[in-house]
Amino acid sequence: MEIIIQATPESATSVAARIVARLLREKPNAVLGLATGSTPLLLYRALIDMKLDWRRVTTFNLDEYIGLPQDHPQSYHSFMWENLFRHINIPKENVNIPDGNASDIPGCCAAYEQRIRDAGGIDLQILGIGTDGHIGFNEPTSSLASRTRIKTLTPQTRKDNARFFGSEAEVPGHVITMGIGTIMEARQNLMLAFGNNKARAIAEAVEGPITTINPASILQMHPDAKVCLDAEAAAQLKRAEYYRWVYDNKPDWQHL
Repeated sequence: MEIIIQATPESATSVAARIVARLLREKPNAVLGLATGSTPLLLYRALIDMKLDWRRVTTFNLDEYIGLPQDHPQSYHSFMWENLFRHINIPKENVNIPDGNASDIPGCCAAYEQRIRDAGGIDLQILGIGTDGHIGFNEPTSSLASRTRIKTLTPQTRKDNARFFGSEAEVPGHVITMGIGTIMEARQNLMLAFGNNKARAIAEAVEGPITTINPASILQMHPDAKVCLDAEAAAQLKRAEYYRWVYDNKPDWQHL
């Protein structure tokens, strides 16, 4: 894993945005995996400001709540159109988000996996991380080989997401999420984490053992995983100064 530590969320996001922009410029028909939640908001704003060409880009979102209407303000359909898609020139037919209202949820999950394969696989997957180490909605103890499927949210995740809904009781209990195996098949993974509340999960994911208790730790096995952090999220990393030194001393051709 390449650990990129910057002073602020804004400066860490700037690095992440340049990574995504370089891919889209080098491969105009790139396939992107996208995340929701508060962490990627700065990234999406930065990408909008870059005025990139999205006409040939295909996107696949990580997850969606089950049973929440697509036009509900907290559905991930609404989130993505409000915070990214309506601001860029991506064709609507190139956008893929799991259907949490499908009559056949398992069939929907299998079809989603097939659409990813038909698109040639994901070139770059954007990820956040939960305070318990989950990626997508792959909660602790999720299979590290899992595919897109139904998951039950843990009380911790529902508590963390209650701020978006008004109360914990309003947070749906089930979701569709890409599996960890699906995420690991992306050619590049780009994880962002900001704030003190993510420091423990990041330290365990980066420097701890690979374990289902911290699903993000599997990224240690990925051949091209980058982690963009602010100083607070990096606060519990034992080798933080080494990671900073490595990033600052990259060969010129590797810098963004």
